[in-house]
Amino acid sequence: MSSSRAAATEKVAASGPERLWETHVGSDLAFLLARANARSLAGAHAALAPFGLKARSYSVLALAASDARPTQRELSDFLRLDPSQIVALIDDLAARGLVRREPDPADRRVKVVVATVKGRALHEEAYRGAEQAEIETFAGLTDEQRDRFTVLLRGLAADVL
Repeated sequence: MSSSRAAATEKVAASGPERLWETHVGSDLAFLLARANARSLAGAHAALAPFGLKARSYSVLALAASDARPTQRELSDFLRLDPSQIVALIDDLAARGLVRREPDPADRRVKVVVATVKGRALHEEAYRGAEQAEIETFAGLTDEQRDRFTVLLRGLAADVL
């Protein structure tokens, strides 16, 4: 038997999920991005759980604490979430005293979302946990690779590649 045929037979005979990396799915960008996202979210959720947050609620809180004073529509567009999901996230954070809606001085019909003092304090604590989870998730990358990966993902996420 030729060595290439023996190697192919060995791959087929291999057991466990590792062999699946050799299929076309193992090189599919959408699959790889989804799998990496799932791993990243699992770490983030574990780090944010002690603060009663998940990635989505943390993102809303972080943006509210950023002094950007985002509107609900901006949050919906930026986070790529349905407006009803944003309303539910803001309602939950507001019920916990972490954010509040305020009229936008430029257009009083529009509401902006801002963090309360309690929300800013929780964000600072949660940020440290989220940052550590991110460091652990991407520990296999060099600083240069991580910086480049960030630029590429931001370009893809913002549709500016």
